[in-house]
Amino acid sequence: MAKKSSAQNIVMWILMILLIAGLGGFGIDSFLGSRATSIGQVGDRSIPAQTYANALQQEMNAYSQQTGEPITLARAQQLRIDESVRSQLIVQAALDNEAERIGISVGDEAVQEALVGIDAFQGPTGGFDRETYRFRLENSGQTPAQFEEELRRDTARSLLQTATAAGIETPENLRAALMQFYATPHSFDVFTLTEEMLPEPVADPSDDAVQAYYDANIERFTAPELREITYAWLTPEMVRDDVEVSDDAIRTLYEQRIDEYVQPERRLVERLVFGTEDEAQQALAQIEAGDTSFDALVEARGLTLDDVDLGDVSEAQLGAAGETVFALDEAGSVVGPLPSTLGPALFRMNAILNAQEVSFEEARDELRDELAADGARRLIADRREALDDLLAGGATLEDMADETEMQLGTISWSAESNEGVAAYTEFADAAATVTSDDFPELGGLSDGGLFALRLDAVIPPAPRPLDEVRDEVAAGAREQAVEAALMALGQDWSAELAANGTEAFGEAHQIAAESFEGVTRLDRIGQIPDEMMESLMTAEPGTPILNVGDGQALLALTGPVGEADPENPQTAQLMQSIDGQIGQALAQDVYTYFARALQAEAGISLDQNAINAVHANFR
Repeated sequence: MAKKSSAQNIVMWILMILLIAGLGGFGIDSFLGSRATSIGQVGDRSIPAQTYANALQQEMNAYSQQTGEPITLARAQQLRIDESVRSQLIVQAALDNEAERIGISVGDEAVQEALVGIDAFQGPTGGFDRETYRFRLENSGQTPAQFEEELRRDTARSLLQTATAAGIETPENLRAALMQFYATPHSFDVFTLTEEMLPEPVADPSDDAVQAYYDANIERFTAPELREITYAWLTPEMVRDDVEVSDDAIRTLYEQRIDEYVQPERRLVERLVFGTEDEAQQALAQIEAGDTSFDALVEARGLTLDDVDLGDVSEAQLGAAGETVFALDEAGSVVGPLPSTLGPALFRMNAILNAQEVSFEEARDELRDELAADGARRLIADRREALDDLLAGGATLEDMADETEMQLGTISWSAESNEGVAAYTEFADAAATVTSDDFPELGGLSDGGLFALRLDAVIPPAPRPLDEVRDEVAAGAREQAVEAALMALGQDWSAELAANGTEAFGEAHQIAAESFEGVTRLDRIGQIPDEMMESLMTAEPGTPILNVGDGQALLALTGPVGEADPENPQTAQLMQSIDGQIGQALAQDVYTYFARALQAEAGISLDQNAINAVHANFR
């Protein structure tokens, strides 16, 4: 019987093993604790499930940081974030597969160089810290070996990507077209037509005209949504008198800030450092002979005055050069060569700042106010827990005002409110989002204060009564009438301007034109609206252009159009920008097509069950 039982056990275990193997073949990930390790592959390169999970989490976190709201997997799928992440990983896998196929790889030295340059792994000293490295990898669920292998692939992938996009340049015909559009210089003369030039004065609008303007522009005269809010608040200013500040504390703070209140004589100084003392001496001799200037020497070195400016310094701060520089008594004097921490230098003294001393008695009130304000903030912070407990226990805002130092108030709040408690961003944010179902909760203010609020009512946007805004409406209606009259006048004068030219037109109407030369689309002229500027850029020479707005009219006549000057610094900068942006866009397009070709050639397969298993961890 024993042998028979043993044989039966062996058969049973064989059947169990076969059953387990069969279930594994059907993708059962949870059986015996096994799990999916890959969501698919491109060619011979798999896409690890953990890599997909990390990348998806990273993109969801980035979205949350941008919007300020947490994001669920369902919302991420609505936004197709998961699809975007998989597409990126497929591209990476395709490049990895191709890099391995053609033998592109990087050595340990290159991996180490890339690793130590990652800011996230730097320690307190600013250099690579192995403990920080291990800690951050543990938090992300990776081992050093896994991360370094991924870094090796990233480096090889970047080599392949760089080689793909190398040599991409902006086509000459495209560059020329963009240069012609943006850098072609235009000229035009502009006349400003005002109400005083109208042949007849514009009368005040009638009641019917006022009503018509009010009806046509009702959105301008509509009051915003008002939220009737009751609030209780407590600020450091309200409890300031409860804070006692001792003379010893004031004296201690004064001593801590003695450098602010007692300052020695200082100088505004610039320093130009040279490689050798002989070079500095020759430069000084040129300045003294009048052959050059300190500014010219700075410019010749490829520097700016900001680069050599030391600001206001004391004699001690200048070290060995201090005594000589402080002996100068004329602003603009240059002295040297003198030693500095960077080498021999010339120093220019630009101004003398006299010694300053604020006595303890003079600073006393200022320091007391600061200590009192700080103490008031701490006092409020100490009382916050008790105030929180009162609200949590069911106290109303009115109870809070009766039983504590908090003060009660009401406000008809709108997005335009900016006085009193509404001036605090924290209060405004809460007021904009509070609902009638919300219970009052304590919130912090930027100055250390506290507040709680309750929404009592919401008054929808509504037009203000005409009688309430009549003066504003009448002014708008009259301006509209003035602009209509100026439009008619400008249209009448446009043909005359085109026929007679700027000079004759100006003499005939006793008005002067403002002339503009060499204006391109890269320029902005404040008094000319953008839509008028675009018309001036596209019109043929000799075309009148009219623009009416803000109670006046601008009447312009276009002049000759020049050729783009490649020697102009602005044009050269434009060419560089075009080459950079267009070249980058073309390189990205080439890279995209290359990656798609690699995917098509290698073949893509995705495991939806594995993808679903990854997604399950986000719920």
